[in-house]
Amino acid sequence: MTTPRKLHIKSYGCQMNVYDAQRMVDTLAGEGFVETASADDADLVILNTCHIREKASEKVYSELGRLRVAKEEAARQGRDMKIAVAGCVAQAEGEEIVHRAPTVDIVVGPQSYHHLPQLLKRAKESGRALETEFPVEDKFGFLPQPKPDAIRARGISAFVTVQEGCDKFCTFCVVPYTRGAEVSRPVAKIIDDVTQLTENGVREITLIGQNVNAYHGDGPDGRAWPLGKLLQRLAQIPGVARLRYSTSHPRDVDDSLIAAHRDLPELMPFVHLPVQSGADRILAAMNRKHTADDYRRVIDRFRAARQDIAFSSDFIVGFPGETEEEFSATLALVTQIGYAAAYSFKYSPRPGTPAAEMRETVSAAEMDERLGRLQELIDSQQSAFNRAAIGTTVDVLFERAARNPGQIVGRTAYLQPAHVMASPDIIGKILPVRIDSLERYSLIGELAASSTPSLVSQTTIGA
Repeated sequence: MTTPRKLHIKSYGCQMNVYDAQRMVDTLAGEGFVETASADDADLVILNTCHIREKASEKVYSELGRLRVAKEEAARQGRDMKIAVAGCVAQAEGEEIVHRAPTVDIVVGPQSYHHLPQLLKRAKESGRALETEFPVEDKFGFLPQPKPDAIRARGISAFVTVQEGCDKFCTFCVVPYTRGAEVSRPVAKIIDDVTQLTENGVREITLIGQNVNAYHGDGPDGRAWPLGKLLQRLAQIPGVARLRYSTSHPRDVDDSLIAAHRDLPELMPFVHLPVQSGADRILAAMNRKHTADDYRRVIDRFRAARQDIAFSSDFIVGFPGETEEEFSATLALVTQIGYAAAYSFKYSPRPGTPAAEMRETVSAAEMDERLGRLQELIDSQQSAFNRAAIGTTVDVLFERAARNPGQIVGRTAYLQPAHVMASPDIIGKILPVRIDSLERYSLIGELAASSTPSLVSQTTIGA
């Protein structure tokens, strides 16, 4: 009987990379690989990289330096450790990785990881394998379905990719260059994926894509379906208790999506809708193709459809040429909208993007000071949103045992962690919880006496 080979994957960045890492595991399972938590005893280590955040490449090269030592130690023990770099840094800097890190055996872009078995064989025969071209075939047609045991081991929530790539070409973003043009998967394929997940215990499905609400996959009626219609269909699958989607663009919020939020109790009232800036001149320089008022009107449409809806967003501070007045416009927008959570970052240039050529840079000191002010405002809104849950009863989907003995943790409709003292039997169930207190970002409560889940609205900040 052949001894299984050990696989270690370290993923950086977005939800798409988490999903891709799982599909790499599924792909390599057929080659006799099993996952290990440690890189040191792995036969294959994959760095699944992200090119969005600042200093992404430097982090990869730093990790490769540590892996070089592990690879040398494995060789002294008589083991042949292979190292692969996958994901968006691999796509953008494939030749540079080969030049700077001779210890790397495989470099593969995010659209080609279904070729990993062949790339491993090529690396063994030739010493190295590089594939960063966009393949003609759709990788999803070649990826094996995860085995039932693997689905159950991953828990009661799962990501399903429905769309990849982006056609927006925001001037700060590398996604169109590393993930390619927008492509939507057929409705039937997505239904098959979700059905298999729910048949193996998954209760919550998050549809993901670089621009997920630009979804326009072929439907069974021969027409392109928008995201709202897809959500309506997925809500009919037995076992689907909760639906989410991420990440969206304000320009692609259509009436079908608004209607889905109005009509589907399975669709959670929490929307991640990045705006990036509250200043119209900066939004134009970013090529966002919407104004601050356009964004406000989209928010109003969501709130008119469902009063308990809440929002998170993304913000870039210090985009080239941003003035103090324009930054103040971002603060004003945040104050007006009111967020349950948000992600904010200092601008950092991505090589090859138009913004990287802009010369009106904002000083590091100014960016630090502005980011501090923005995060203080966002944190105050998130704290207020969380405190509003105290004394209410909210539905919680329980996921796993918590760190504290006897506690089980789950998430509310708004992705807030909620802890209760209870038996592990409640994992996978949605139960009403009376919230008694707040510890940092986690809600602490007790199972409500009633066994019938009750939907309780929270006050919407900024409404």
